[in-house]
Amino acid sequence: MLALLFPGQGAQSDGFLHRLPQHRTVRDTLEEASQVLGIDVLTLDSADALRSTVAVQIGLTVAGVAFTRALAGEQLMPEISAGLSVGAYAAAVSCGAVHFGDALKMVRKRAELMETAYPSGHGLAAVSGLTEHQLETLAAQHVDADNRRVYVGNVNAPRQIVMAGANDALDTFIERALAAGARKAVRLAVSVPSHCELLAHVTDELVAYAQNVPFHAPQSTYIGNRGGRPLYTAQAIRDDLATNMRYTVRWFDALTVMLEMGAHVLIEAPPGQVLTDIARENCPDTAALAASAFSFDKLVATARRRLGTDGL
Repeated sequence: MLALLFPGQGAQSDGFLHRLPQHRTVRDTLEEASQVLGIDVLTLDSADALRSTVAVQIGLTVAGVAFTRALAGEQLMPEISAGLSVGAYAAAVSCGAVHFGDALKMVRKRAELMETAYPSGHGLAAVSGLTEHQLETLAAQHVDADNRRVYVGNVNAPRQIVMAGANDALDTFIERALAAGARKAVRLAVSVPSHCELLAHVTDELVAYAQNVPFHAPQSTYIGNRGGRPLYTAQAIRDDLATNMRYTVRWFDALTVMLEMGAHVLIEAPPGQVLTDIARENCPDTAALAASAFSFDKLVATARRRLGTDGL
């Protein structure tokens, strides 16, 4: 069984849209996105453009959908789709729960709300080596002089956690986490405090916006962010997408349920590698492939071999 994984903000790099597979469906997707948004989306992956949360989140969504369509053109259709944070939007398109154009507009709205709420001064930090409980305890103890705290944003693996908050509070928290035994603690290339209560007020605005976005029952399995469980209705997927910036992403739970459902080949859409690394470290018997590490033809051949569909 094939599962497609879609990375979140932080996976971007200069020129990532220009490195997508040279495939007809990719070109068509880039053109469609440009028409929907009224911009040339290939301008969104320059170093200057990627300073914008809006450019990053749109670009990641376009990349994920373009890659999904390229795979479909080679008769590789996922039975499960899951995305981390903004990656969930490409996952929802992949499983047929929302049309690409509608997803793009909702992503743009999401990113604009986040960027307007926190244009600077906030972000994320990844901490390895401590559990969620240990970090929650440290966070409760760690309130800086301005009464700012940090929050658990993503649980990517049992001891790989992303924290969200103000820059100064995060920098001090990193020192505290390392002193408490963290193996590694680093800032991420994200300029907003994703997946915590700091985004509660803008989440309400996105929920209201989403009520007018057409959603559909998924044609294949969609795994949610907030609960890390399969969601089967249009409304459940709408709610997951509209609220995931406020709540902790339960990525490891999502990965676990994918494997329990029978996924044995995982492909991470470009430009990501982190979700592949998490799967390889925690699920060594699973074939986890990062598209960005292969030529497209080699990726297709490898996936077919692992799925046992070489003759297609």
